[in-house]
Amino acid sequence: MDALLFTNASLLDPLHGELLEGHHVLIEQGLVKEVSDRPIKSSATTIDLKGKTLMPGLIDLHAHVMAIGLNLPLQSRMPNVLVTLKAVPIMRAMLRRGFTTVRDAGGAGHAMKLAMEAGLVEGPRLFVSGRAISQTGGHGDGRIRSDFITSESPCQCCVRAGALARVADGVDEVRRAVREELQMGADQIKIMASGGVASPTDPVGALGYSEDEIRAIVAEAHSRQTYVLAHAYTPAAIQRVVRCGIRTIEHGNLVDAETARLMAKHGTYAVPTLVTYDALSSEGEKYGLPPDSIAKIAEVHKAGLQSLEIFKQAGVKMGFGSDLLGESHRLQSNEFKIRSEVLSPAEIISSATTVGAEVLRMTDRLGRLVPGAYADALVVNGNPLRSLDCLLGQGENIPLVMKQGHIHFNELGRS
Repeated sequence: MDALLFTNASLLDPLHGELLEGHHVLIEQGLVKEVSDRPIKSSATTIDLKGKTLMPGLIDLHAHVMAIGLNLPLQSRMPNVLVTLKAVPIMRAMLRRGFTTVRDAGGAGHAMKLAMEAGLVEGPRLFVSGRAISQTGGHGDGRIRSDFITSESPCQCCVRAGALARVADGVDEVRRAVREELQMGADQIKIMASGGVASPTDPVGALGYSEDEIRAIVAEAHSRQTYVLAHAYTPAAIQRVVRCGIRTIEHGNLVDAETARLMAKHGTYAVPTLVTYDALSSEGEKYGLPPDSIAKIAEVHKAGLQSLEIFKQAGVKMGFGSDLLGESHRLQSNEFKIRSEVLSPAEIISSATTVGAEVLRMTDRLGRLVPGAYADALVVNGNPLRSLDCLLGQGENIPLVMKQGHIHFNELGRS
């Protein structure tokens, strides 16, 4: 990779409350080589930012790049090639919006990471969970209600690229499922610890796995030096998994103060995904969300903003998540706008940079533009610390997107 020098930047460091004016950043071999408030001597190609904001790339901790439609049971029956090809523009659009790193929370696997790294697909750096693990009848079980399910009819989610989850029951079976997902290249493990909206047969308040099963899953992940994230909405579901060693709670809309305090005590992160409920409530029926799922949206939608207040008051660190499906992927950046009703721009930017890096255990590489970090950088028209509007939309106010030293989009100088 060619060396590149950004000059005269207003540098956004998430650890500072104001932009750092007049800074210069040298990029070499995909890494940040030097950051200075004085001119840097280098023969590198120079881009004079003329005071524009330079900030680290954004991190979405809860996305589904393989979710090509809102009706997840339907897409799980689509041909694998069709699903994969439909996912390609979804990932490119994420990168264009400034998301240089995404933790996929179910669906994407090692092959997609290889395609990204080989340059066959343009998109964010992926941390994949493989297929999320669900109990029979849980949030990851997309089968419709039937009189019975025979052992001779294996779950189709085990063979379809469009299925975001797999079904496993019992301590031995969940251990095997975790080992298989890790063997196939999962970076972390996702489990379903409560009911959910997009699944057909489980109430939101339903508890997921037993504590013995959860502990077995966590132990298997820990044995491979990784962690588990848990889909959970209710206080009861959240408390169970926190005590069992879960690292991040996904969604958590119905959390109460006692549960949030328990999370803070254990150092458990929250990854709210408020934008998906806006999308599901306004567009779900239009784009094919099943009626059973539509009926469950209101239960969690209204509580979303209050959950942010509860997490904040308890001192729970919050990462940025979107959890969008199908046509609603375009709304990814609206999560910034929704959170701004409760949180400050600086808090929200931290959720999508430094907190995301902590969750991914990549604080030395992601979330800040400092020497040794990956050169994931955005040039932004505006000051996100004053108004997050410049991060909304499809990247219209982000004229340059760089991932690991490679410029993917560059509209600087265009009118």
